[in-house]
Amino acid sequence: MNDTSNLTAAPIKAEDHWTTKDGHVELFLFEKCAGDPKKSIGTILFVHGSSMAAQPTFDLQVPGRPDSSAMDHFARRGFDCWSVDMEGYGRSTKDRDNNAPIAQGADDCYAAALYIGKLRGKRPLLVYGISSGALRAALFAQRHPEFVGRLALDAMVWTGEGSPTLAERRKKLPDFQAKNRRPIDKTFIHSIFDRDHPGTAEEKVIDAFADAVIALDTSVPTGTYVDMCAHLPVVDPAKITVPTLIMRGQWDGIAGFADLLAFFERLPNPDKHFAVMPGISHASFQQKNYALVYHILWSFFAQPEPIYKG
Repeated sequence: MNDTSNLTAAPIKAEDHWTTKDGHVELFLFEKCAGDPKKSIGTILFVHGSSMAAQPTFDLQVPGRPDSSAMDHFARRGFDCWSVDMEGYGRSTKDRDNNAPIAQGADDCYAAALYIGKLRGKRPLLVYGISSGALRAALFAQRHPEFVGRLALDAMVWTGEGSPTLAERRKKLPDFQAKNRRPIDKTFIHSIFDRDHPGTAEEKVIDAFADAVIALDTSVPTGTYVDMCAHLPVVDPAKITVPTLIMRGQWDGIAGFADLLAFFERLPNPDKHFAVMPGISHASFQQKNYALVYHILWSFFAQPEPIYKG
């Protein structure tokens, strides 16, 4: 899957955490680490997408699927792994009168970063975001580059040009704008894997993923859908100054190829990478080729810092 020479034999510890935002909003954070987290080789913050909370995405346990949990995989390789439920998702506050737009998710990332730094020591985070989570993570990095050491953006969209999924989704924009939350069920979760290129994920994995998502949420906020249909672009690549990796599944209907290349070209940091992941559509960690995704991400997060910068 990738370099296994430095796998730790220490047991993986899981811990629940809570922090507050705006004085009263409760955000749920989840941590996995093997050994002393303060001695880890890096701290990863995983940022989820529009239709599911963090743990189903990043800590999915499927019997018979090695390293099904991305958090377990990276914890075994020496990282201190964190995820955060955005406001409106999972175990975080859901009762405020808002639709949890992307900008609010960037605020949630900032609140999580402050908490992690206070608890585990201040050092730049390794941030991974997927789909609208990539937009949340990118906007967080744009606003607070001092908190981000490396930024990985998976299933990213910039202007929305060339995205068949967003073109179809815009037909329902008035419905999304009319309410703060939209219902989800297992059929909807399955549709995520069918819409681009059916067959890229195992049925048992999709079933386990759907079960885990619906156990936490039967509705989710509409804000990211509204933003992605009506308000793009929400980030400026020229203002993202940290080392950045763009990850794009071969058949991803969200991430238009030319759109991402234009975004990539404008990133100012010379330490930037563009990876096309073969055999993958959306929801990368749940795909049959998830080992490839892990390797690309591990390689970026474990990359040595350049000695000579010119």
